[in-house]
Amino acid sequence: MKSHTAYLWFNTKKHREFIRLTDDVEKELAKSGIKEGFCLVSAMHITAGVFINDNESGLHQDIEEWLQKLAPEGPDYHHHHTGESNGDAHLKNLLIGHQVTVPVTSGKLDLGPWQEIFYAEFDGQRKKRLVIKIIGE
Repeated sequence: MKSHTAYLWFNTKKHREFIRLTDDVEKELAKSGIKEGFCLVSAMHITAGVFINDNESGLHQDIEEWLQKLAPEGPDYHHHHTGESNGDAHLKNLLIGHQVTVPVTSGKLDLGPWQEIFYAEFDGQRKKRLVIKIIGE
């Protein structure tokens, strides 16, 4: 079995931001030469996430509003008593999840119609990374 690992770095301009990754992941898959297997895309920070959904701005706004309702920015989270101010970002990570796994079939990401891969930043404006790990034959 072969494997390929790549890291992508982010330093977002906004505190919260969604970044489409599908093309970047497909480029890494092409570099890997793997035709059958799996591709893991994982945020390496506890205040960021990775998700698969439609690349539609209205939906992204709905996702952000939903996350704000469930984990609003600003409330006095217990986490803030440690000197931090990003308690909401940790909870948003739990809601979105920190990684996705995509099947690789015939050398392509086996995504469904309209599915795209996104990095979700919840506490940005500083350097962060994610890992792409592809395994297979």
